[in-house]
Amino acid sequence: MYFARMNIYILRHGIALEREDWNGDDSKRPLTRDGEKQLEKISKAMKKLDLEFDLILSSPFERAKKTAEIVAEQLDLKKILKFSGDLTPEGDPESLVAEINKLKPENPVLVGHEPYLSNFISQLISDGEMEMDFKKAGLCKLKAERLKYGRCAKLCWLLTPKQTELMA
Repeated sequence: MYFARMNIYILRHGIALEREDWNGDDSKRPLTRDGEKQLEKISKAMKKLDLEFDLILSSPFERAKKTAEIVAEQLDLKKILKFSGDLTPEGDPESLVAEINKLKPENPVLVGHEPYLSNFISQLISDGEMEMDFKKAGLCKLKAERLKYGRCAKLCWLLTPKQTELMA
């Protein structure tokens, strides 16, 4: 287990085509143009907030992948972009914790999907006892002394996309 203070940023993918408007494999469902524009604004806000990341870890599903790529491009962080199957909707959150600990980041940003991300956040701050409404392109910050699967973190803030966009 990795024992260091960690700021964990969690970003839900941006606005994607609706399931009913997409006939293909859900893993290939893309962001809309509005979703891409929204993420460009959110990336600008992240820059204004002086957020520093040493790892961008994303679901490989197209909408999350594109979200992570936009953030990496806007913040000039393409070299630290990685993908994990444990951030897909069917991913294993315990394996995700082990993967993060193996990579040893201090300030990772995780990009994924709902309800996986809300459940993951809830697990880390309340052993799964908290419910939340995590909007598309929402951004959350947790702080943990040591990351483990279970109550180990505190919620520092949770921003809706509209709040984040206002900072851009």
